Amino acid sequence: MGSAYRQFFTGARPWIIFGVSILFAFLVCSEAPFAKMTNAVCKSLNESWVVFHYCRLKAYSRNKTSLHLNATFLEPTNNVFVRIRVMKKANGYKPFLVDVTINGCQFLRKNNNPIFKIIYNMIKDVSTANHTCPFVGLQTISDFHVLKIPVPLPTGDYLLLMDCIFYDKMQFITNVYLTYVEDLLETRKES
Repeated sequence: MGSAYRQFFTGARPWIIFGVSILFAFLVCSEAPFAKMTNAVCKSLNESWVVFHYCRLKAYSRNKTSLHLNATFLEPTNNVFVRIRVMKKANGYKPFLVDVTINGCQFLRKNNNPIFKIIYNMIKDVSTANHTCPFVGLQTISDFHVLKIPVPLPTGDYLLLMDCIFYDKMQFITNVYLTYVEDLLETRKES
């Protein structure tokens, strides 16, 4: 019995190694979540302070869009508060988990808020907003298309609302709509 057992596993070892390596390759190379921006709306509430030149999405393919945003801050600001809310579409957009306001200048010095850190890490390499206060002049986000969301979310349509407040007055809003699909295999079946 010992030799038959040994002979079985000696012959099966290459197949076991092959099966484990295929499973490992599938898990490492597969893309589980899928996120795509579907619309972007930017609005200045005080054009004597902030002027948007453009705020738009550019489609590269059916599943890839990139955000391009260009605004000029006409006056320097050292007092920036940012409120971020996430809404999920369910018979209209409803509040979903996130509604937080932080001091933007303090965050850029210390990176002390985990929710803002997720968003900031996504845009810092494609943005001119990667320095501490004061903010003045041209501010851009160019070719932002990589949405790395490190937390699991349910499949659905989401709205990211960002309100910027300078010196206790709302100056501008930015709304980004996106579609998030938890499992890429379901996306391929729908396409």
